[in-house]
Amino acid sequence: MTGMLPYGRQSVTEDDIAAVADVLRGDWLTTGPQVDAFEADLATWTGGVGVTAVSNGTAALHVAYAAAGVGPGDEVVVPPMTFVATASSAVALGAKIVFADVEDETFCLDPAAAAAAVTSRTKVVSAVDYAGHPADYDALRKSVEGSDALLLADAAHSIGGTYHGRPVGSLADLTTFSFFPTKNLTTAEGGAVAALDPRVLERARRFRSVGMVRERDELRHPDEGGWHQEVHEFGLNYRLPDVLCALGRSQLRRLGEFKARRAALVARYDEALADVDGVLLPTRKSWADPAWHLYPIRVLDGRRREVYDRMRAAGIGVQVNYIPVHWHPAFADLGYRRGSCPVAESFYSQQLSLPLYPDLSDTDQDRVIDALTAALRVGSVRTAA
Repeated sequence: MTGMLPYGRQSVTEDDIAAVADVLRGDWLTTGPQVDAFEADLATWTGGVGVTAVSNGTAALHVAYAAAGVGPGDEVVVPPMTFVATASSAVALGAKIVFADVEDETFCLDPAAAAAAVTSRTKVVSAVDYAGHPADYDALRKSVEGSDALLLADAAHSIGGTYHGRPVGSLADLTTFSFFPTKNLTTAEGGAVAALDPRVLERARRFRSVGMVRERDELRHPDEGGWHQEVHEFGLNYRLPDVLCALGRSQLRRLGEFKARRAALVARYDEALADVDGVLLPTRKSWADPAWHLYPIRVLDGRRREVYDRMRAAGIGVQVNYIPVHWHPAFADLGYRRGSCPVAESFYSQQLSLPLYPDLSDTDQDRVIDALTAALRVGSVRTAA
């Protein structure tokens, strides 16, 4: 049997390797010119919105929440259909998480549920572009009207996507990206924060650099000497080094190709599985041009575990994305209970991600399709018997 097909993986070329090697031969491994250049390149994908690069996607969320001023006593609204870091990084700053359910078609944050969750203590409402499909940002913007809350887009899945023709990165007050190997481009580990307000972006940039202030006109003791620097507010070292920014710059040159290949694979899945009983396929809103990080199907009739096990046994590395965040023991121990977000929880019970990445060949995709239909057929034949 051929090897296990992963649900996602990086696409690295000789050009990527050469870009990294060039930096390794140079003078700057970190805090150098490739960082600024990568941030400028990223801004061409955010509609010109300023960006700061950070060490990973979780760091991006932590930095964004810190830049938004999240602290003890504040509330952050989060959908449960996401990786735990969307919530846990706010908890690390002392916030209370308020979970709001997702929509039944896109499984992104439901604007009505978000509006109902907003209180005078809400500091941030965090949407998640699940599977690469943008959330409904115009409706979500209305959900925070009349409050001081900022709107955050967790766009770990959706860089390169658009909403009503507007690019991801320009849709919310803050946007976070992840460049993990399975994502739409990779820096090995890495992430970024975009912010509409330059002052918020500057707070993000300082927080990711240990809170260090070097600008002479902002120093409290400016005449100490050329070496002098100060910390006015605490931050952490979440810098992304030049060597990884060089990889990111090389990857960004192919982001359009990556997105197009993912879309072509999604179209092939849609066509091949359209008439397959026992599954529901992902949907797309007319106003969205998704980046398609995942291809999330729903396996009906309580058969998700069975189909998962059969496909894994057949060498297909399907995945489940995600365990509802409030189900994790860390949140259960804080008093969060199952049943509070029924749409997300029902979706979780059915969800299965099929392999999707730019280097997935048509032949290997056909192998996925055959394994899925075979797994579904085995159970249905047994039931009929």
